[in-house]
Amino acid sequence: MVYQPKGVCSKAIDVEVEGNVIKSVKFTGGCNGNLQGISSLVAGMDIKDAIGKLRGIKCGIKNTSCPDQLACALQEILDN
Repeated sequence: MVYQPKGVCSKAIDVEVEGNVIKSVKFTGGCNGNLQGISSLVAGMDIKDAIGKLRGIKCGIKNTSCPDQLACALQEILDN
């Protein structure tokens, strides 16, 4: 699934899941090193656990962040 994040520097989040487990995450744009780290950390994690850890994180004065947008993408996967 490719998710179009809102309000952040990254332009797309490509998420691959199998069942309820995150297989891979790839961000397009954004802070490359940090987003590679997040992608590596959530690989193999249960979707609900990742959402719980990432939801609500803010970037500076923004109301959201790339991790928060990843949580939104994961929630959309769960909802569908």
